[in-house]
Amino acid sequence: MGNGHCYFLVWAPLVQKMDVHFTIPEDRTIPLKRDKRGYHQGMINEVIPGSLYFYQMDDTKQHPDPASRFQPYGVHGPSQVIDTTFQWNDNSWVGLSIEDFIIYELHVGTFTQEGTFKAIIPYIKELRQLGITALELMPIAQFPGNRNWGYDGVYPFAVQNSYGRPDDLKILINTCHQNGLAVILDTVYNHFGPEGNYTTDFGPYFTDRYKTPWGASINFDGPYSDEVRRFFIENAVYWLTDFHIDALRLDAIHAIIDTSASTFLTELSEACHHVEKKTNRRIYLIGESDANDARFIMPQDSGGYGLDAQWNDDFHHSLHTILTGEKNGYYEDFGKLAHLTKAFEEGFVYSGQYSFYRKRHHGVSSSNIPATHFVVYSQNHDQIGNRSFGERLSQLVSFEAYKLAAGITLLSPFIPLIFMGEEYGETAPFLYFTSHTQPQLVEAVRQGRMKEFKSFHWPQKPPDPQSEATFSKSKLNWQLHSQNQHSIINDLYRRLIILRKDIPALACLSKDNMNIQCSPQDKFIIVHRWYKNSEVIILFSINEDCRQIASPLPEGYWYKKLDSTDECWGGTGSGIPYRICSSDTGNFTLNPWSFVLLIKEV
Repeated sequence: MGNGHCYFLVWAPLVQKMDVHFTIPEDRTIPLKRDKRGYHQGMINEVIPGSLYFYQMDDTKQHPDPASRFQPYGVHGPSQVIDTTFQWNDNSWVGLSIEDFIIYELHVGTFTQEGTFKAIIPYIKELRQLGITALELMPIAQFPGNRNWGYDGVYPFAVQNSYGRPDDLKILINTCHQNGLAVILDTVYNHFGPEGNYTTDFGPYFTDRYKTPWGASINFDGPYSDEVRRFFIENAVYWLTDFHIDALRLDAIHAIIDTSASTFLTELSEACHHVEKKTNRRIYLIGESDANDARFIMPQDSGGYGLDAQWNDDFHHSLHTILTGEKNGYYEDFGKLAHLTKAFEEGFVYSGQYSFYRKRHHGVSSSNIPATHFVVYSQNHDQIGNRSFGERLSQLVSFEAYKLAAGITLLSPFIPLIFMGEEYGETAPFLYFTSHTQPQLVEAVRQGRMKEFKSFHWPQKPPDPQSEATFSKSKLNWQLHSQNQHSIINDLYRRLIILRKDIPALACLSKDNMNIQCSPQDKFIIVHRWYKNSEVIILFSINEDCRQIASPLPEGYWYKKLDSTDECWGGTGSGIPYRICSSDTGNFTLNPWSFVLLIKEV
């Protein structure tokens, strides 16, 4: 509140007496007043920024604040009072249209050697030059230790102390906005991490009616669930308002089990879009789900939850299996060219047919869902890090196939996501790492990872998640981006993004303005996209040798805008001429693992 006054509010309906126990700058204990709903609150004087405190319950236990704004000494230490004032310089920033998003996903701890918010700032100019328009941060809520993916967070309002202080994150966001970049924050509302989570001593945050893969399910629809919902909705509003975040990526929303008539996700969507109207900024909610449930991204007035977009794993799996030939685990449901074609045409590949991996029918149709509601990728943190050895696509496929993956993703009609380092073919793995302090938990995580990989039949056990070396191996090698083939890949990504933005037929993200043909025997995909008088043809060859294809060009003159096997892209050279008349062409010869972009002369 300022002027030495600080207002404390904590929900603890099962606690009769709640005190604030300050340890710094002086040891003192101040009681709070309890109301009928179980909120304990009070204005306390002589509290300065930097003060450290615990909540003391019924004169017995004391724990950090569940809504702590900062945990300078980790998940078991005291919470710290923070001065929330900040000099923002983004008053003219109103955000971006979601169709303009080119997303770059990064992990703060491994993006740089320093592993901090501030260390990201020198790279913003380079990312902007690449063509990135939205920076997505993997979860930053306080987790145990100093290395973790972030999905073990236990203080949703507190930034991870090893990454920096709250103001450091604000400086990063401020700088992004000044450079035209939106910021997306990955948030976890489906579970808490296993270490440092003391919420059960405060109230019924969990329910035993459901289970998640990560433990107890959060209570979104039982007794006391109104206050649990409020906690997480206020957290979302906090990031959008206090930190000027532009979009939230909602982790694993299929694990948010809620049978209410008005669901938590619906209320969350309404609250966030209320902030959008109030602040006059564009704000988005992007879900992650493997349920292939179109309701998540349908409007509320059509019976949906009202989210703006979702990650589409089906696109990734279709592409990955074609490029690598892998068929283990969930990849057993994919591997046909028709799968990738359907991903291009509709979004979801599994729209009600039988899944052999799941051993049941899976999904619903997404044919009527706009293209702007899908985020697609050839790599992301999950699909790399949940491999036994964290291999990136650059280590699994050839140079030409790697370029082909970039072309398929960036020339699609969906919102593309690039995982950090992908744009130059990073070779370092992205492994799963932790720094828990409880020996039993450390061993449980090790065993859990090995059990998770059983269906993939990988021959060796994964690196130890608890080892600091596992974390260090996952840091980016930034010097690679200017070397040899890495430099070529970097230039290709930059060129593809420029073409995507500059050519109207590519900039228009619409499934309606597109026709796609698939030749399973010849392993070709032909995509025709248009917008007004702008037309492009994209030829994708999923072959290990040269193949001929009959001319697919509609009437007119066409220019070759990009061929991934041209010498400038490190290829052997293209046999397709620069300018082509549709009436003069017979067959095209396409090189192995290649793509060609043709644009119609206007």
